Amino acid sequence: MREKRIIPCLDVKNGRVVKGVNFENLRDAGDPAEIACLYDQQGADEIVLLDITATCEKRKTITEVIKKVARELSVPLTVGGGIRTIDDIREILIAGADKVGINSAAVADSSLIGRAAELFGSRCVVIAIDVKSSPGGYTVYVEGGRRDTGIDAVQWAMEAERLGAGEILLTSMDRDGTKNGYDIDITGKIAGAVKIPVIASGGAGKPEHFYDVFTLAHADAALGATVFHYRELSIYEVKKYLKENGTRVKL
Repeated sequence: MREKRIIPCLDVKNGRVVKGVNFENLRDAGDPAEIACLYDQQGADEIVLLDITATCEKRKTITEVIKKVARELSVPLTVGGGIRTIDDIREILIAGADKVGINSAAVADSSLIGRAAELFGSRCVVIAIDVKSSPGGYTVYVEGGRRDTGIDAVQWAMEAERLGAGEILLTSMDRDGTKNGYDIDITGKIAGAVKIPVIASGGAGKPEHFYDVFTLAHADAALGATVFHYRELSIYEVKKYLKENGTRVKL
């Protein structure tokens, strides 16, 4: 069994890390490079950086921020936001990212997944899926959570895997920033439907939430933002709790 990964997420807007609730009411959390360095020192297994307004503002991801963050890290860096083309992916990887997270552009043109996997390798291609629950199940949202595509989340995850994605970053918009725990239902459904790793995102508030998403939903990694940014939990505390309760982690 693979070690479970703990991944802090840096949501970046105007060059600063921000965090809100349900993708709204954002507040400042600090400088991306300084925060990334701190998390690296605390034992993060990876870092995710999301340029959260790049897509809706129709601009490229902020490569200068990526370069500064990448220089501080000894762990893998995944970058998402505003990625539309193969050239965008290449530029972000050259800037220092190890993987790219693609959401809206992959939904608009699913062939981008296969082309990116062929050129850069599947391990570099992370498909970010933002979901909300509805009476009919869970649907995929794009453009920074602003537009409901009506696409079934589980079917889209399976299609992304078939096309060559190496990983799924699944964010529950209903749970985002609430600290009420991950959405075990949709995480479990997607983790059970694909063979590639699934990163759970949205809702982390205490160590038990990380344990639950690993043991009940079988996620491969868990992403946290609010609880880490505002020092409510440290990465070490989470990993210590997980190890004491029988979950394999790197300490």
